[in-house]
Amino acid sequence: MMLLRRAASAAALLATVLPLSVAPSAHAAGPDGCRTSASAPLDAEQARLADPRTAALVERGGLGDFVRRFPAGLCSARTPAEAGRLADSWGESLWQASVRRAQGQRPGGDLAPGDDRPLYWARLAMTAAIARWQPEFAVDRAALRARFEDASRGLVNNAFRAAPGVRRVFVSGFDPFGLDAEIRRANPSGSAVLQLNGRRVTLADGSPAEIRAVVLPVRYADFDAGMVERAFAPRLAAGPAQAHAVTTVSQGYPGKFTLEAWAGRARSADPYPDNRQVLSGGTRERPVTAPGMGPGPEFIPTTLPADAVTDAVQSPYPVLLNTAVTEIPAGGTTPVDRADGPTPGSRAVAGGGGGYLSNEVAYRSNRLRGELAPQLPGGHLHTPVLTGLPADPQQLTGPEFERNESAIAAEVRAVLEHVGVRRR
Repeated sequence: MMLLRRAASAAALLATVLPLSVAPSAHAAGPDGCRTSASAPLDAEQARLADPRTAALVERGGLGDFVRRFPAGLCSARTPAEAGRLADSWGESLWQASVRRAQGQRPGGDLAPGDDRPLYWARLAMTAAIARWQPEFAVDRAALRARFEDASRGLVNNAFRAAPGVRRVFVSGFDPFGLDAEIRRANPSGSAVLQLNGRRVTLADGSPAEIRAVVLPVRYADFDAGMVERAFAPRLAAGPAQAHAVTTVSQGYPGKFTLEAWAGRARSADPYPDNRQVLSGGTRERPVTAPGMGPGPEFIPTTLPADAVTDAVQSPYPVLLNTAVTEIPAGGTTPVDRADGPTPGSRAVAGGGGGYLSNEVAYRSNRLRGELAPQLPGGHLHTPVLTGLPADPQQLTGPEFERNESAIAAEVRAVLEHVGVRRR
């Protein structure tokens, strides 16, 4: 009887998070004549779905019905406008289900609730369905995917609640990356922000705060297209929904957290690619400025309360202020590593977060903060590298991995509880 009640509860919950466009069984098979193409080209990121472990991560995270039912949902669309609305609703539902799962409010699957990998692989499988869909009408597939991506990453209908006296903290995390070396990898920044999105917390000064979050892709093209600015602009614009503090978060160095003192304007991480195996075009010797980057200085300093954070949060991982950068000094041509920040007139090569997308998200968000809300604290936090996966490559999780992921997420929250306090 208990199992029947649990099954009924799970079924009812699933009906509340899947979009209504396909909740009735009459839509399960889609309209007559709906076609898909198994030979449709997939990008390098989607091609990793061929590894059966990716589907196992989705199923063990309780998100398999999203992937199975999404193609029928697409087939229910009769016009481009319907397809766009469907992409929005499915993306938002996937995001909300993943947030509820991360916060222990949604049953399903045997992976730890905070595991960010089910969302990543479910989203990617659903974008592959968009690539394979062959509707009877013309559709802008790239625009449709972009709408789905935004909604499934928390960029849509994820505003702060109106609550007098409640501080507002906005934070971003990232997808897993480095998957060709280890497809089981997770990203503790994504895990942490999923667990925090929409949560009320008590800040270090005793005041209440609400945290809102997004999870960003590890892809240069999305940054070029302005995803960071789309995510942060509504939270930086003046008005009742403006955040009181913003922080970007990514995975960084083994065994420690670092607050990055400086974000650099340049890309310089090649030959390390993004999740689509795309290079930025920038190297240490020849850094480049990203397309679509607005005007700004070569380096932007953090305005987070670094002393308050490093004085108060040191367990289980130390939290350090990283003041290192790499620059080409004024009048020079050779990169120089500096432990104490940039020198006047230099060209950025790498900020404290390097020359990859973790540095760029810090630069883009804080360049925009300087433009829209320079009085707000903002900066970047690097988490420790998430370790502990079992040696057996078929084992997707293990006790050490789950403990480490949970510990990192808890310490991210502790850092944010100091970042969001009211300035004196």
